[in-house]
Amino acid sequence: MAADNRHQNEEILAVRRADGESRTLAASLPRLVLEARRIAANVIHGLHGRRRAGAGENFWQYRRFVSGEPSQNVDWRRSARDDHLYVRELEWEASHTVWIWPDRSPSMAFASREARDSKLERGLIVAFALAELLVAGGERVGIPGLLNPTASLNVIDKMAEAMLHDEKTRASLPPSFVPAALAEIIVLSDFWSPVSEIRTMLAGLSSSGAHGTMVQVVDPAEESFPYSGRVEFVEPEIGSVITAGRAESWASDYVARLALHRDQIRAETNKLDWLFTTHATDRSAAELLLFLHAGMQVSKGGGRSIVKAGRSA
Repeated sequence: MAADNRHQNEEILAVRRADGESRTLAASLPRLVLEARRIAANVIHGLHGRRRAGAGENFWQYRRFVSGEPSQNVDWRRSARDDHLYVRELEWEASHTVWIWPDRSPSMAFASREARDSKLERGLIVAFALAELLVAGGERVGIPGLLNPTASLNVIDKMAEAMLHDEKTRASLPPSFVPAALAEIIVLSDFWSPVSEIRTMLAGLSSSGAHGTMVQVVDPAEESFPYSGRVEFVEPEIGSVITAGRAESWASDYVARLALHRDQIRAETNKLDWLFTTHATDRSAAELLLFLHAGMQVSKGGGRSIVKAGRSA
């Protein structure tokens, strides 16, 4: 019971810290980069699919009438102002929801000396900042099983409040649900779950045709296994303990098993045309945020394969 209370307190502190840091992170991103991505989305069916001509109800702009078009397309009131004929174009509107799942299970609280944040803090910071950017671009953001999709400008407050009042067991993977076919799903987790569970999760989330990105958030110590001598390793989810007499002798096997685990996850995501990448907590949170933003635009443009998975994020 004491361990559960301790983890809950750690999570509360992480949520509060992530709330403040994510706002700073979102505000500090280069405005020119964000604008460039917004412009690119006007050309391809990208993340921010607004500001495109098409079926809709909101006025976008006038354009010159093109010979051969039906005459009923002409806006005669606007055309009467000068010597040209004009067509009233409506704004293209496509409802787009992004589901963001930040893993808040006990294993995410780990942080070594080399890390900038714990895995929990980093996942929350990126989730909050990404949500704020998406809502600012006109998208809706939700948390599976916790927060219905919202376009509220106070999305960070809503996410944080939902987490702080969540009394359910902290699961490593998102709950089973069927997202809309056009939905995008972002899963931020350390993915130390068995591959069979990850496969089942992916099958459910992609059954409707939705696409997504899986980000393995890891501590630098989990990447390199920098341990030596007698070390006790505690499994935070169930509390089991493994003792290594000479931990350094485990390093090569550990690295090999880590690579195999990632290859297995990547094989599953490749089957479904999802993205998979890793992110270490000694790297910049802004770097991951930009990667996710770009990756979602690529997915909507039909060219997901050009974004390489790996530790580049």
